[in-house]
Amino acid sequence: MNKEKVLEVKGLSKQYKKGVYASEKVTFDVHKGEIFALIGPNGAGKTTTIRMISTLLQATEGDAVISGHSILTEPEKVRKCITYLPDEAGAYKNMKGIDYLRFMAELYADSKKQAEGFVKTGREICELGDRLNDKIASYSRGMQRKLLLARAIMSKPDLAILDEPTSGLDIINALEIRRMIKKLASEGMSFLLSSHNMLEIEYVSDRVGIIAKGHLLETGTPQELIDKYKADNLEDVFELVVMKKDITGW
Repeated sequence: MNKEKVLEVKGLSKQYKKGVYASEKVTFDVHKGEIFALIGPNGAGKTTTIRMISTLLQATEGDAVISGHSILTEPEKVRKCITYLPDEAGAYKNMKGIDYLRFMAELYADSKKQAEGFVKTGREICELGDRLNDKIASYSRGMQRKLLLARAIMSKPDLAILDEPTSGLDIINALEIRRMIKKLASEGMSFLLSSHNMLEIEYVSDRVGIIAKGHLLETGTPQELIDKYKADNLEDVFELVVMKKDITGW
């Protein structure tokens, strides 16, 4: 694995009121070309952590550095290095798929030539072919998700942050998106994923971080965590780690 760090999260915390943290002293890193998954139960602090890293939410304490830029002091530079695709993301359904890619490319690009390059890449990533000439309203959920993923990564960001990238998709569409993510990672793009699908996480991720009640409790490769907890799969590891947190309060 490439040891160059694209993301360094250092004691990142979000306090909403005195003594109440949604996320507390979270620390981890993501290397170039690595797929890192942040997993946890609902209300664990995943989304809060991701939104702080994405500069959408102001951190109370700590910092995160992306490609050498601090989310606290250089948020504009950070935004040029990342892309964020939330679970609830949508597209303009009255637009044709190709027009949507062009519109978004013009927002991200510094020149017309660069925008054209982004659109070309987006077309290749989404693999929707002639359906790009149809209105997005006619797309299935899987087609829409492919289009949104293409929009998110057609600019080839240093770090792609994807929240539930295959949520609601059938098996075939989910597999295609997972393969797409792994291919892009092999070409050097880094990913920070969040998902409730443990099978997906076990398959696609290089390393995993398990978060519960705002604390990052474990990090490691899926196999390292399975071996450590003498579990059959990552789903069992997840239950053991989270339940231990609930019982002991770590």
